[in-house]
Amino acid sequence: MSFDAVVIRADFPIFDRKIRDGKRLVYLDSGATSQKPNIVIDAESDFYRLHNAAAHRGAHQLAEEATDGIESARKVVADFLGGKEDEIVFTKSSTEALNLLAYAIGSAPTGNKFHLKAGDEIVVSEMEHHANLIPWQQLAARTGAILKWFEVTPEGRLDLSNIDSIITTKTKIVALTHQSNVLGTIVPLDDLVKRTHDVGAVCILDACQSVPHMPVNVADLDIDFLAFSGHKAVGPTGVGVLWGRANLLEELPPFLFGGSMIESVTMTEATWAPAPRKFEPGVPNMAQIVGFGVALKYLTKIGMGAIHKHEIELTKYALDAMSGIDSLRILGPLNTDMRGGAVSFTLGEIHPHDLGQFLDDAGIAVRTGHHCAWPLTRKMGVAATTRASFYLYNTTEDIDQLCESILAAQKYFG
Repeated sequence: MSFDAVVIRADFPIFDRKIRDGKRLVYLDSGATSQKPNIVIDAESDFYRLHNAAAHRGAHQLAEEATDGIESARKVVADFLGGKEDEIVFTKSSTEALNLLAYAIGSAPTGNKFHLKAGDEIVVSEMEHHANLIPWQQLAARTGAILKWFEVTPEGRLDLSNIDSIITTKTKIVALTHQSNVLGTIVPLDDLVKRTHDVGAVCILDACQSVPHMPVNVADLDIDFLAFSGHKAVGPTGVGVLWGRANLLEELPPFLFGGSMIESVTMTEATWAPAPRKFEPGVPNMAQIVGFGVALKYLTKIGMGAIHKHEIELTKYALDAMSGIDSLRILGPLNTDMRGGAVSFTLGEIHPHDLGQFLDDAGIAVRTGHHCAWPLTRKMGVAATTRASFYLYNTTEDIDQLCESILAAQKYFG
């Protein structure tokens, strides 16, 4: 089946509405959250209408159906990532998944593979979203570990020239973004993962901006943990995923405690169920997980390779079109080599917030600010940017309208 973004748009009811006095919605903020197709909306509401009960509890039919819905979704996620079902932990978001890892590692006892002591090293990069920086920053502060990082070049690439001095025999954790939510840069992982494993460290991937947009196979990447969110992959809010190698999840201590995650309990002690149950206490986000499974099936049917190809074509079109606008500066790579569909830019002396409001009045939804990546925007020499991010339902017409409105903003602001 050939890829047709116009046909795909028809699956998303939000594009039927008009905004700002009857204007067509041009949604260029999928880097923040994606829109949802009818099939996902229906799956979530049908769960509440027809199957609502507490999963993993009760022997009645509704409870069985709720449990089957969640476990079926777990298999969908595992297949989508090229992992195994017992390696999929459902969380409320990728932020929670990354914090789960940081807090669990921080509570690992002496003798555990994950135990951190003063002088151990945690490696991140200047490209990280706050969700994959602050948890490790705080873990280093709690344990006495040393936080180190790869710097970003003026072109918006990771500087890997000093990889052997950044990742050393003292390194225990390397936690990196797969694709920058600001620059669109896709991080080359082969040498990073090899060096990480050569020194005996674990490799953690923030894949929020990659898994929804390109084929990602955890076995091929040879990483140890991965996190991403459902709401960025045409799925519901309130559900995320932590994937981890089964043997590592077994050794990792639990993060939250309560029902469902235990093997046995007395008044003085408890033992834990095997992973992934060990990390899923309480009643899960059932309807959201069911909708998430349907979302990934939807993306699979279209084809992640086709989606990625479409986004690269849109990104090239946008880079070419925007580079011809006077005083517009694009942050990050200026070509599509190892680059995804997030384009952040400044426009002369016009503040990004003012530009964002002007574009909103034209029916164009973009993101403005530091994009939860404050160290990165500082490194690139700006306080804030305007960001347009593309997905499977965007077209070149959307980009044309963006560029026309940018030119109009230049005239308006003088």
